[in-house]
Amino acid sequence: MSNVVSLKFPDGSVREYDSAMTGAELAESISKSLAKKAVAYVMDGTIRDLTDPLGASADVEILTREDPRALELIRHDCAHILAEAVQELFPGTQVTIGPVIENGFYYDFARNEPFTPDDLPVIEKKMREIIGRNKAFSKQVWSREKAKQVFAEKGESYKVELIDAIPEDQNLNIYYQGEDWFDLCRGPHMASTGQVGTAFKLMKVAGAYWRGDSNNPMLTRIYGTAFASDKDLQAYLTMLEEAEKRDHRRLGREMDLFHFQEEGPGVVFWHSKGWRMFQTLVSYMRRRLDTHGYQEVNAPQVLDKSLWETSGHWGWYRDNMFKVTVAGDDTDDDRVFALKPMNCPGHVQIFKHGLKSYRDLPIRLAEFGNVHRYEPSGALHGLMRVRGFTQDDAHVFCTDEQLAAECLRINDLILSVYKDFGFEGITIKLSTRPEKRVGSDELWDRAEGVMMEVLETIKFQSPEIKTSIFEGEGAFYGPKFEYTLRDAIGREWQCGTTQVDFNLPERFGAFYIGNDSEKKQPVMIHRAICGSMERFLGILIENFAGHMPLWFAPVQVVVATITSDADDYARDVAATLKAAGLQVTTDLRNEKINYKVREHSLQKVPVILVCGNREAEERTVNIRRLGSRDQSSMSLDEAVASLVHEATPPDLLRLKNKNA
Repeated sequence: MSNVVSLKFPDGSVREYDSAMTGAELAESISKSLAKKAVAYVMDGTIRDLTDPLGASADVEILTREDPRALELIRHDCAHILAEAVQELFPGTQVTIGPVIENGFYYDFARNEPFTPDDLPVIEKKMREIIGRNKAFSKQVWSREKAKQVFAEKGESYKVELIDAIPEDQNLNIYYQGEDWFDLCRGPHMASTGQVGTAFKLMKVAGAYWRGDSNNPMLTRIYGTAFASDKDLQAYLTMLEEAEKRDHRRLGREMDLFHFQEEGPGVVFWHSKGWRMFQTLVSYMRRRLDTHGYQEVNAPQVLDKSLWETSGHWGWYRDNMFKVTVAGDDTDDDRVFALKPMNCPGHVQIFKHGLKSYRDLPIRLAEFGNVHRYEPSGALHGLMRVRGFTQDDAHVFCTDEQLAAECLRINDLILSVYKDFGFEGITIKLSTRPEKRVGSDELWDRAEGVMMEVLETIKFQSPEIKTSIFEGEGAFYGPKFEYTLRDAIGREWQCGTTQVDFNLPERFGAFYIGNDSEKKQPVMIHRAICGSMERFLGILIENFAGHMPLWFAPVQVVVATITSDADDYARDVAATLKAAGLQVTTDLRNEKINYKVREHSLQKVPVILVCGNREAEERTVNIRRLGSRDQSSMSLDEAVASLVHEATPPDLLRLKNKNA
């Protein structure tokens, strides 16, 4: 027998309905126009099929296709339509799994002959045909025995294996698209295939092991993307085209910055110009840290596993650590070591060396520490994902009373650094306690309380900064701020972190002497700004598309001659610029000037100074800027002064202006 339930709507109104009423009927009762636009409904934050009955009192909302939350439904349904299209076109193909992922979806298929890119237009055409049929999605709940029997009879062995993996207490939902084609799926889905729309595209094919295990059969994965509108799809495809042009791996080759090779998977071979950029970044960060009261230290690369056992990393991250077993002549020398995956245990040891007083705090220890973490080969991606990298790591040891002020001080430094590199649209995310963690609830309550207060202060001081809270995503030892920046083409990158840790000092027995002459445990703040220096440099290269600011460019100026008669003057110009501190090369080759300009432009040199007979006679230079067709003539002295000013790093420029 049906019951009456109370539903609260987004406008705050509350109405009573029959519990057996479906979401579709609810939308119809509100308005016919809403019913036409509805694709699902939301109960207490959970998206449900329109065919599902209400069941209980709750907060409720009708979801339309234009709602951002509907995008995942569009992509999910598109994956199912892809699977139906493949089986219509290629009978005998088994479908396995097809989840929604960031920016799209994929589906894995088992087929004797793998798919190729040439198959994608054909499959897309069939998908559009299925969408045009506008068949209803409908759900049935089957018994485990029936589901296994039906899929086994269809030759879908992978589906049978998936059914065996579904917990006994979960329903087996079968979704039909029309009357004939169906798939095992948790749901939910929209009302019909037509609601998917045509703003989708199949992107690529790739190999993928069943369940990600190399011991299992290789499947063919088809990736796709889908959006609510053609405009959104085109904007995404345009962004991808722009991202390909900006790919730091391609620019790294063109600019001769670095390379990777099989003998050193996941580690960078820096070339001269790339290493110069890397060191420019380190020098800048070192100056910023110095002005903020950090002491630079350096902890060992290789440490006994006992240290990592004490810290907890051995238990949590052992599979991602590079381990070395040393067998000495004496069995007492047999020990297990690990390349450090992070710097924090070493910094605690440095803090513990010598007695510390409350008067010494806060103590800020910083290190450009080279760390190693195992990443699967398939996950490696240029500078963005490596196995060996440099962290701009720091750890602040302070009292409870100093914690909030230190977090705010770190926040100011992080935002200032991002601003110096031209990044805007910063988002700060507070991640709270995860399910698996160390430390008492009391410690977590204290840490999260302070972080919430700091976040509120940041919101008040910097209203342009976006903030959010992500429950359960903190580190295993404490809550954290994550800083995400947006690049020139709208992509977001998580870089900086501030992590509060009451646990590691306790594990290592770190203490200071308080003003009551008693031992006190310090609070430890883990802090990074760039995160991985290699990754941050990759982000910078892509953000600027290789057109680096003059102060950061590995080669700032090329002095090129029009004729050999100007060679001596070009050498004089280059020497003058070098004496002023600029990174300069000369191009005295017997080539046409347009050829020289084009070549150095491809290598992304910001400034080309062209010298001919007239420039030599007048002691001037012709200035050509990267990305501009305009030219300007200037006296050598004026050009040197202008370029020196432009090549001054932003932090030094602020200091110069302050002292002026």
